[in-house]
Amino acid sequence: MTNTLPAVSVSGLDAFIAGLPKAELHLHIEGSLEPELMFELAQRNNVAIPYDSVEAVRAAYDFSNLQDFLDIYYAGAQVLLTRQDFEDLTFAYFKRIAADNVRHAEIFFDPQTHTDRGVSFETVVEGIIAGMKRAEEELNVTSGLILSFLRHLPEDAAFETLEMAKPYLDRFIGVGLDSSEVGHPPSKFERVFAACRELGLKICCHAGEEGPPAYVHEALDLLKIDRMDHGNRSMEDEALVARLAREQMTLTVCPLSNLKLCVVDDLKDHPIPAMLAKGLHVTLNSDDPSYFGGYMNDNYIQLANAVGLTREQIIQIARNSFEGSFLPDAKKAQYLAEIDAYVAAN
Repeated sequence: MTNTLPAVSVSGLDAFIAGLPKAELHLHIEGSLEPELMFELAQRNNVAIPYDSVEAVRAAYDFSNLQDFLDIYYAGAQVLLTRQDFEDLTFAYFKRIAADNVRHAEIFFDPQTHTDRGVSFETVVEGIIAGMKRAEEELNVTSGLILSFLRHLPEDAAFETLEMAKPYLDRFIGVGLDSSEVGHPPSKFERVFAACRELGLKICCHAGEEGPPAYVHEALDLLKIDRMDHGNRSMEDEALVARLAREQMTLTVCPLSNLKLCVVDDLKDHPIPAMLAKGLHVTLNSDDPSYFGGYMNDNYIQLANAVGLTREQIIQIARNSFEGSFLPDAKKAQYLAEIDAYVAAN
């Protein structure tokens, strides 16, 4: 099988998905950098990039594994230098998801990607926060910000980043762990995540995407996560699946990302139906949409068409997205009521 995108039909279910209120819980803001904006920022900042056209950038997005993706991801980030760059990047993402009726987003950012090349922590955070504030004021989309540590770097580097973050802790809802998974288990970062918990931050962790179920166990037992990012390979461990279902651990699953990175060979083979059947609290998300070929509605619609999701399953996934958010209970209830009203009217 090749990892080709399925044809998307226009159906009543597609239209229902398009208007359904939903939340996004797994989005890397640097991964929403579209080629057009990359070119604009490269010119604005006089940064040389190894592509002579937008089309050449899109061609470079033809990768087949996580590391190849990360290589171009980090190269693209080189054009982000100023507070305005980060604000423009962030607001562009929110404009796009507002069109998909995403009502709330909890987004990751990778400060080490920027501070390691001389961009100040303050520049990055203030720019992203400004874009998030504009989105709430102009688009009525709420959001939260999650600081992610890069797992291919040492834990000491994560501690250094945490120190940089301390003046801005009131700006974050949590911390996460991303980048190259294989060879970098959650246990490598047990101490820094313990420190983050003591500071009152929620804990997320990428695990079980390319890494084994053992990484999911470590995320649960050592990092004591509040939410699991990806988690696909949990399905290889029946006891783990039962535990995740029993604890109602939210999994932020990313179908088009899984396809693009060959975690699955075909969307028809995606484990979401099996996850739902096992009672897992799964959500759908876009991960790095400019690189993986689709924002939120693309992920919902293409997966629904590929695996035959029912209307009821789609509603449940959307409800899970708000229930699994780090929003206050009253705000969750408000958004869940929006779903109920939409379903009643459609």
